[in-house]
Amino acid sequence: MAALGWLTPRRRSATARSVLAGEASAEAARKSSQDVPQEEPEFPVLGDDRAAAFFDLDNTVMQGASLFHFGRGLYKRKFFETRDLARFAWQQAYFRLAGSEDPEHMQEARDSALSIVKGHRVAELQSIGEEIYDEYMAERIWPGTLALAQAHLDAGQKVWLVTAAPVEIATVIARRLGLTGALGTVAESVDGVYTGKLVGEPLHGPAKAEAVRALATAEGLDLSRCAAYSDSHNDIPMLSLVGHPYAINPDTKLRKHARNLDWRLRDYRTGRKAAKVGIPAAAGVGAVAGGTAAAIAISRRRR
Repeated sequence: MAALGWLTPRRRSATARSVLAGEASAEAARKSSQDVPQEEPEFPVLGDDRAAAFFDLDNTVMQGASLFHFGRGLYKRKFFETRDLARFAWQQAYFRLAGSEDPEHMQEARDSALSIVKGHRVAELQSIGEEIYDEYMAERIWPGTLALAQAHLDAGQKVWLVTAAPVEIATVIARRLGLTGALGTVAESVDGVYTGKLVGEPLHGPAKAEAVRALATAEGLDLSRCAAYSDSHNDIPMLSLVGHPYAINPDTKLRKHARNLDWRLRDYRTGRKAAKVGIPAAAGVGAVAGGTAAAIAISRRRR
């Protein structure tokens, strides 16, 4: 039987080295289990009626600038001349290449639009806006961003566009996308006719944050439970208001800011544009094709 002793465990005390080895192994096992990606709590929260979502429009929900597309539609309807269209075309090209809002270009575009609509009836522009959406805007909606908005709607939450575009156009876009409504720049009108002036200032930068804050108060929302989505560093004030900020197709400054604060990032641009901002091309192309997947990804681990 002595010959079979090697089959049975040896009965002897653990040495200091074996204790150390065992502790090291246990620590490694604990760390490896923590490295497994953990899913975040379900978001958006189903049935949370004190939460809502706020989406910037240009380059977040839609490729390019809505005001420029609107200008193309007005040109087609003889609202202004060819030289004005050339200016709109240049502004749109700049916007697409830069991927962000230049205050000077945006101000010029707004001034042009106000001079064009002066004297026209509000109802007329609203009706034309429906047509222009179908002609120039519908095909430029980012499927991925729309899926994010739909996730909030499916959870029973309201979803608002927040944009510097005229509120009449923003409202048309929101309705056509099935969203709750829109906050936008308000152009002055008297007896239903545009005067060519603004009420206050364009809804841009800090003004967006103030509009969201005012709407949240009126709607009884808890901003810490709300979400906001934008591509531009100009909207950092709005994004900073909510508990769930998202950088969508972000410009360089917003991307850096979002990474520093561990905000969620999503990019639905083409491979070339995604590569320009440092995202693998496959991820950019896949995001465009995978709008449905984006709705699922909203509840996963932050990047």
